[in-house]
Amino acid sequence: MPKLGVDAQTLALSALGWVLSDQDRAERLLALTGLTPESLRERLGDPALMGAVLDFLCAHERDLVAAAEALDVPPQTLATARERLVS
Repeated sequence: MPKLGVDAQTLALSALGWVLSDQDRAERLLALTGLTPESLRERLGDPALMGAVLDFLCAHERDLVAAAEALDVPPQTLATARERLVS
């Protein structure tokens, strides 16, 4: 597994910020995960939630690539962070 230059949880939190920066993408995340804005806020420190955010990105290659570009990391780094959070 490649080494991450940043903590998986921190990277996932940054990815969540990127997801939430677009209303349509944010609504899709909430619809697909069943989360509400309130439950999302309550669970921000939960590794399972952060893994779900990265799952969401990994399931949509276009979003994964765009998020990776915005966060200045290779897409594989986001996938690796996901693996660390869910295992």
